[in-house]
Amino acid sequence: MVKNFLSLALLLFACKSFSQKVDVLLIGVSHNYSKYPDQDFSDIYSRIENFKPDAVFGEFLSQEDEENLMDYWCKEPNKKRLERLRQFRPISKDALPKTIDRIKKAVAKHSSDYRLKADLAHAYYLNQDAANGHFQYWKVYSYLTSNSDAGLQKYVDELLQPELDATGRSMKRIQTSEYARIAFPMMEKLGISELHPMDSQDYDLNWSASALAFHTKFERYAKDTAAAYSSRLKALMAKRIDGFEKYKAVELSSPKVTEWLNTDEASSILSSGDFYFPEMYGLPDFPQEEMRSQLHWWMMRNKEMCENAVYRARKLGVSKIAVFAGASHRKYMQDIFAEMQQVAVININELPRK
Repeated sequence: MVKNFLSLALLLFACKSFSQKVDVLLIGVSHNYSKYPDQDFSDIYSRIENFKPDAVFGEFLSQEDEENLMDYWCKEPNKKRLERLRQFRPISKDALPKTIDRIKKAVAKHSSDYRLKADLAHAYYLNQDAANGHFQYWKVYSYLTSNSDAGLQKYVDELLQPELDATGRSMKRIQTSEYARIAFPMMEKLGISELHPMDSQDYDLNWSASALAFHTKFERYAKDTAAAYSSRLKALMAKRIDGFEKYKAVELSSPKVTEWLNTDEASSILSSGDFYFPEMYGLPDFPQEEMRSQLHWWMMRNKEMCENAVYRARKLGVSKIAVFAGASHRKYMQDIFAEMQQVAVININELPRK
């Protein structure tokens, strides 16, 4: 009887935790802020601080997904980083969890010891947790950009070899990314110690094959200027080019690119980059099947990212999360979050400053 009662209590607790309401602050971002004028992030910072997230999620794979996924667009760079770091200081897979816990405790006691932070980054990378490897590396990199410490620099160069990690979701890329400019500084300020993964790359190969099939057919299709639909196609292509010009103008002049990336105008322009316009799909001989296949796999990735974020938030027992995603995902994810039960999604531009 007691056993049955305990089982029922655990089941009720699980149901409650996995149906809890989750508030999602969705932030569409650029993956490279180095190409813009100096950015003013004060409003973005203030709004995140006002929201007070319990956890932050980013466009990274979980450790399990990274281990089990055979191939996707940056699998090879990640494997090469893993091989380099294992060669310099190998740690067995079984020993990694305890090693990470031990170094985290040491960092908590000696917060100004950046060698320990480099050690923690190294252990996270070996554990195929690039999100938190990058977070710890960013702390060390940020310190070294404003402090001269030849000994620490030599230690980091030997241990992490950041100059060799230059492709894919790399240490080099992280230096000018949304994480270095927005997510990590805010996590530091709010006392959030880990970045949680929410990306999905299960459909990357399907997406790539569909995109290739579409563009192969579309190139021939767009060259047929004698066809009856050509004037309509030209008008829509001109609209697409005008959108790109607007996007470029914002990138070249605005100190608040992030705010603009979270508008419907920006989302529409970004969508036209990969998916052109729905008005094209009905034109005679347009490669509609290939386009819809490409769009399907894109939507599947966005759907899984949303589901990953909400599922993992509930598993952590938190109710307020900030989610960072490339701006081309933002509108799709916002619509998906809005349809999920017990989930409220907030656009960063809708929040007041603190």
